[in-house]
Amino acid sequence: MNALFPAPDIPTIRLRVLSLGAGVQSTTLALMAAHGEVGPLPDCAIFSDTCWEPRAVYEHLAWLRSPNVLPFPVHVVSDGDIREGLIRGARGERWASIPAFTKSKSGKVGMIRRQCTKELKIAPIRRKVRELAGIAGKRSPKHPIVEQWIAISFDEVIRMKPSFEAWQVNRFPLIEKGMTRRHCLRWLEKHGYPTPPKSACIGCPFHSDGAWRRMRDEDPEAWADAVAIDGLIRSGFRGLCGEVFLHRSCVPLDEADLDTLEDRGQLDLFANECEGMCGV
Repeated sequence: MNALFPAPDIPTIRLRVLSLGAGVQSTTLALMAAHGEVGPLPDCAIFSDTCWEPRAVYEHLAWLRSPNVLPFPVHVVSDGDIREGLIRGARGERWASIPAFTKSKSGKVGMIRRQCTKELKIAPIRRKVRELAGIAGKRSPKHPIVEQWIAISFDEVIRMKPSFEAWQVNRFPLIEKGMTRRHCLRWLEKHGYPTPPKSACIGCPFHSDGAWRRMRDEDPEAWADAVAIDGLIRSGFRGLCGEVFLHRSCVPLDEADLDTLEDRGQLDLFANECEGMCGV
């Protein structure tokens, strides 16, 4: 265990919940708990569905929820379809904004404020946690009664954030153990488990060029969907004068240069407000 990040020891905790993104890190954490390598055993895991994950993620989630894989239940919650929300937003309706890129008539490039993680990931999980803890619709306790496990790995330690709720404490078991994403992959391989797919919305603007390229080359269904949505969201959003794009180059997605030898890498913006709920 990493002495810099010890596990919390809070006697008032009565519910332990694992936030499950169904990616590499959260899958590893869930299976490590099942093997008794992290404890105490969580009471459940919660997957928050934006309804726009790749097919492989849903197939992997179904495997995790199948009998004899995890010794605790996996609850699936949702606060709406982010894809349909984008389409509504382009019609001038209210939407949970994603960090898409904008380009003004003068050529200035900007980025839209990110609301999707808070509204479509964090909020539904928090609501379910309150229900499971027996405090839905009630005054919140002033001391921690819930321990929420977040599967951020040691190489993403910058994404660690404390809970802003007095009744809940965040715990980061992979960081406690000093485990990076690579360590997680090795652990899964050692135990004969499948490699989880990348957990992220199909049209997430945080995709690296490599991720877009893999989608184009290996998942044509998802690629065609992303290209179609990218074309639909060019204008129409309330309060936005410029054009909207999924790719940072501010050109249509199917025209973006994804084949450069130097992959520009994923934007280092997850730490802004994601609280570890996306991409793990």
